[in-house]
Amino acid sequence: MADLGHVAWPPEPIRTERLVLREPEARDRTRFVELLASPEVHAYLGGPRPRDVLERELPEVPERWPGSFVVELGGVMIGHILLRRATEHRRPAAVGKADLGYLFLPTAWGHGYAAEACAAALDWFDAALPGEPVVLTTQSANVASMRLAAKLGFSEVERFHAWDAEQWLGMRPPAM
Repeated sequence: MADLGHVAWPPEPIRTERLVLREPEARDRTRFVELLASPEVHAYLGGPRPRDVLERELPEVPERWPGSFVVELGGVMIGHILLRRATEHRRPAAVGKADLGYLFLPTAWGHGYAAEACAAALDWFDAALPGEPVVLTTQSANVASMRLAAKLGFSEVERFHAWDAEQWLGMRPPAM
């Protein structure tokens, strides 16, 4: 994966009805460790990373690059949204396109925060890089992620087998 190219970064914080999307800061490091070490969060992502390794190796300000948004609720990080260029992807249909990824802490699940935050990040993307499609890959067994992809306007391109499971590749057409 590579960055998005020439975009103004960081943008002003993006405010939704309940959330703030902003650039990662040092104060988010503990929540990043929690997010990346969570077995629930990584159930469909190959498993969590060991907490002691994360504590040792995670930089002071994790994931700081264009397209990386912390999702904040009430001043506290609840998730992370990633928009990166898919320069290397298992599926040719995705190569070179922007790829949407998201991780939310289990305490934030079931409240619509992921849909609200991803929609805001996609609106930012459409303004920053108009006319570009976005892809999303998830395990087809991840029912919540499949539901979110449909809600965000992604349509199935193909299914394929990777990482010992069936994967779903969806694409969101460029905003006009």
